[in-house]
Amino acid sequence: MILSMTGFAALAAELPGVALAVELRSVNHRFLDLQVRLPDELRGLEAALRERILGELKRGKVECRISLTRAAADASGLAVNLTRVAELANAAAEVAKVAPGARPMSVGEILRWPGVLAEPTVAPEELAAHAHRLLGQAITELSASREREGAKLATMLLERCTGIERQVTRVAPRIPALQAAFAEKLGARLREAGLDPEGERLKQELALFATKVDVAEELSRLGAHLSEVRRVLAAGGSAGKRLDFLMQELHREANTLGSKSVDAELSQASLEMKVLIEQMREQVQNVE
Repeated sequence: MILSMTGFAALAAELPGVALAVELRSVNHRFLDLQVRLPDELRGLEAALRERILGELKRGKVECRISLTRAAADASGLAVNLTRVAELANAAAEVAKVAPGARPMSVGEILRWPGVLAEPTVAPEELAAHAHRLLGQAITELSASREREGAKLATMLLERCTGIERQVTRVAPRIPALQAAFAEKLGARLREAGLDPEGERLKQELALFATKVDVAEELSRLGAHLSEVRRVLAAGGSAGKRLDFLMQELHREANTLGSKSVDAELSQASLEMKVLIEQMREQVQNVE
């Protein structure tokens, strides 16, 4: 199965005191262009996370964004540091000895003192492990998204291949009929001019015309290129560059077919082919 370079994945996890979110998005690009955006708490993981993504993806402009959001504290999630409270009480007693008239601290003031309330948190090692786990899941989800898009692209490309083959089938039988019509027309003109329609001149003109309108080689190469497109799509994997090359070859043959055309139907068939090939070429830019 071929893969699209367009995909998106987003995952989140609630941890003690923080919410961790991982977002991966990718679009088409000639090479693999990776951007990683991390909070300061995870800056040391950038090399490892980057290596993990590069090991899974081959092409595309990929953006990885990991964010940390501090959770709003509530009463059930707070713990009182009694040791810190005892230290404050001892310090207040010492102050009262020196300044007996000083107003004692209220409960609210004690709770607001730094270090008295311990908010839930997660250890750096545990946070790193969660980041790796979420990134792995996001890569899996992104790959699945790219596979689904790739399947749609393959279906579209195969439909266009069938359309081009239909035009080839339409064109091929026209060549002998065109040659016969030209021979009859040229013979009539020679007779009108009082010349021998069976003479050498007619043979030379027919040979020249046959060379001019002979598109058998172009039709054969079109068929070969279309067969290769089908083979590449069936093989799957990183096929974008190969398919892009085949689009160039298909366009070249369709152009040559049009330049050799001496018939309105042949010209129309060539135009239809080029439209289909251009549609394929645009979509191939999204294939990994």
